[in-house]
Amino acid sequence: MTGAHRRILVVEDDPETAGQLVEQLTTSGYDVDLAANGREALDRGAARDYAVITIDRMLPDIDGIAVMRQMRDDGIAVPFLIISALGEIDDRVRGLRAGGDDYLVKPFSFVELLARLEALGRRSETVAKETILRVGDLAIDLIARSASRGGRRIPLLPKEFQLLEYLVRNEGRVVSRAMLLQHVWDLHFDPSTNIIDVYVGRVRRKVDDQQAYPLIHTIRGIGYCLRAPG
Repeated sequence: MTGAHRRILVVEDDPETAGQLVEQLTTSGYDVDLAANGREALDRGAARDYAVITIDRMLPDIDGIAVMRQMRDDGIAVPFLIISALGEIDDRVRGLRAGGDDYLVKPFSFVELLARLEALGRRSETVAKETILRVGDLAIDLIARSASRGGRRIPLLPKEFQLLEYLVRNEGRVVSRAMLLQHVWDLHFDPSTNIIDVYVGRVRRKVDDQQAYPLIHTIRGIGYCLRAPG
């Protein structure tokens, strides 16, 4: 992993273990975020783009299995490395079937941990990064054809998903109504139709209502722009 692909989320509730992992991984060149419980892990996983997430099975609020399942349901395809004292075959099988990509039993060698992270990081770069698009806390899964914001799934009809995908792919750029009509509906511009405004209105309500900040902006007289603040 190189550059931005070296960001890792460590999900560990034991302060001593968490501190050791963060220190060792940081020394090894990783950019590390820490979540001390399942809820914090869900929040961070929805808001940031990670190469790998290491997660403990036993967490104080939401267990690691439930966290992985929720993230998978939300369209987050980042590889999970489960780190747990539960090392029986049934434990490992359950963890992998729940969405884990690898399983490391405590106690473990840090050299082995690094090797497994490197392997999962390569998979993350070649697969996950190509199938998940993110803007701010919005994520769209190109494989599952699903979208979520802040970890909550956004119910979208097929054409609404196509519209949102086009806006996300053109993040920060002003997209005219004619461009949307051509690329989403495969139609030439018809000045009499209001289909674009109707669909953008629907998508905007689903994406932006009751959120901390809007993502879809109207550029008066031109079209629309999807961008996050900052």
